[in-house]
Amino acid sequence: MNMKLLAAYLLAVLGGNPSPSADDLKHILSSVGAEAEHEKLELLLTEVKGRDLAELIASGKEKLASVPSGGAAVAVAAAPAGAAGGGAAPAAEAKEEKKVEEKEESDDDMGFSLFD
Repeated sequence: MNMKLLAAYLLAVLGGNPSPSADDLKHILSSVGAEAEHEKLELLLTEVKGRDLAELIASGKEKLASVPSGGAAVAVAAAPAGAAGGGAAPAAEAKEEKKVEEKEESDDDMGFSLFD
C-alpha cells in the first residue's frame, strides 16, 4: 500500500471525516499535486472500513514491532567487531588525533591567527 494514500486517509479522518470516500482522498492528494490509482484507493478503503483509527494505529504498531530495525542490527554487529579487534580501535583514534594536529599546524604556516 502506498504511504501517500494512507497519509491522505489519516488526514481525512483527523480532519473530521470518520469514513472518507475515494473522492475525498483523491481531493486531498490532488491538493498537493499527487495522484492515486483507483484500485489502490478502493483496497485501502475496504481494509479500513468499519475500523476505528485508534484500532488501526494499534495494529500497525504491533506489526512494526515484529519488523527488525537496521539500527539494532548494526549495533549488535559492531560490538563483536570492536571486541575482536580491541587493538584496532585505539590505533584509529591515534590516527584521527594526528590528522587534527596536522590541520592546526597548517594554520600556523599562514602567518596569522585569530588572536593577532
